[in-house]
Amino acid sequence: MANSKLYRLKSITEIHRLSGLSKPHHPLIGIINVSGLKNDTGLNAVLLDLYVVSLKRGCDKLLYGQQKYDFDEGLMAFMSPGQIMRGEEGGVPPNLEGWMLFIHPDFLWNTSLAQNIKKYQYFDYSVNEALFLSDKEETLINGIIENIKSEYNANIDKFSQDIIISHIETLLNYAERFYQRQFITRKITNNKVLNRVEDLLIDYFHNESLSSEGLPSVQFVADSMGISSKYLSSLLKQLTGMTTQQHIHDKLVSKAKEKLSTTELSVSEIAFQLGFEHPQSFSKLFKAKTNQSPIEFRQFFN
Repeated sequence: MANSKLYRLKSITEIHRLSGLSKPHHPLIGIINVSGLKNDTGLNAVLLDLYVVSLKRGCDKLLYGQQKYDFDEGLMAFMSPGQIMRGEEGGVPPNLEGWMLFIHPDFLWNTSLAQNIKKYQYFDYSVNEALFLSDKEETLINGIIENIKSEYNANIDKFSQDIIISHIETLLNYAERFYQRQFITRKITNNKVLNRVEDLLIDYFHNESLSSEGLPSVQFVADSMGISSKYLSSLLKQLTGMTTQQHIHDKLVSKAKEKLSTTELSVSEIAFQLGFEHPQSFSKLFKAKTNQSPIEFRQFFN
């Protein structure tokens, strides 16, 4: 029977116990083979206080953005502490293979990765924006995982943590590279997202209720696309060199230029119509983007 209560997992030991596995070799880091997971935990979702890196193959269908793909090769997903992990729909697929790497934040304590891990934005991507791997990439990643597993299964000494941290950093750096490759190779899908973002912003800035609704937020745009905000910004940055916020500001300035050059509205009135509560904020942004104040820009049309 499914348990509707959200269960919180705080340790590697709890994960092993819930999965029906023996006691972990290391209290702060562990790798679990997904093909050996219990299919009757009774839990639909768990809140994890851990970092999770997973690689799976054998998923019949998975969502990527708002599209479904048949995919039987390796795909990776990343989670940071405080995120919710949901079980496979319909239970664990019988042909599911792969592994899950769990890292307790305490394992990173007093290492360079404790701060550097925050730079890997894909930990905040949705599971629907998984990293698709080629066979060669999957073999490379699996080799790193085997090195980590071999190290924490051996006798722990003063070098163990540094060696494992080094392997984790290598894993994360390769994942960063592969995500950048994915942004490039999925051009058709990604350019469709870009076109939808452009259309959404154009429509939004033509909305007469902009003054009451305010500027569109990054989260609003991402939600409208069905994509996590971090993934959308990373994708747009790769495609155009600009983040989602910069795209919003770009459309804002274009609309402001139109009003400054074709209407008699004051700068304050234009600022209000564009969703700004304070005209000074509008003028500051306009000058930062154009190197001119709104008044200086308007003078060219008088």
